[in-house]
Amino acid sequence: MKDLTAERTYWQRGIEYLAGVDEAGRGPLAGPVVAAAVIFPKDVFIDGVDDSKKLSEKKREALEVEIRRQAVSIGVGIVEHDVIDRINIYQASILAMRKALDALDIRPQFVAVDGNSFTHDALPYENIIDGDAKVFTIAAASIIAKVTRDKMMLDYHAQYPAYGFAKHKGYGTKQHREAIKEHGLCDIHRRSFHVKLG
Repeated sequence: MKDLTAERTYWQRGIEYLAGVDEAGRGPLAGPVVAAAVIFPKDVFIDGVDDSKKLSEKKREALEVEIRRQAVSIGVGIVEHDVIDRINIYQASILAMRKALDALDIRPQFVAVDGNSFTHDALPYENIIDGDAKVFTIAAASIIAKVTRDKMMLDYHAQYPAYGFAKHKGYGTKQHREAIKEHGLCDIHRRSFHVKLG
């Protein structure tokens, strides 16, 4: 993430309160999907902010503190595993993003969202494929979402230590699949995700 080029295109349109939105946890076999919405003051830039997947855990955690310090508003939306099973991960991701926007203290004038699937009835928005690698504000949201979800998975690790959630955060690693093979599914596993154990 080099600069605020994308943000400037919104500012030039008179948009002061731009919310960047992203989610973490679409792919795992267990746990929630978590979305974040972030609004910064105009011209704020934090060096090092990038797509959360490109950053080390230590770097993400340091940046999360700085993002929280400099943002004017942050909202987080969480949709648990049982709702994912009921409405599917696609719909659950959109729901988490809408919840994150609802949790903001400031109503955004425009929403920039990572991906191509978000919709909203009341707020103007733009879907941006690879937005977390192109738009600073979306990248910041990706970091908040990822760090928030990882902390939740650490808590779940304390409840279900046999599965190794602290290490893989619920993703379908070899270690995780072998733990499911040995212990079966636990309460936070997504039943609608068909786990290949072979």
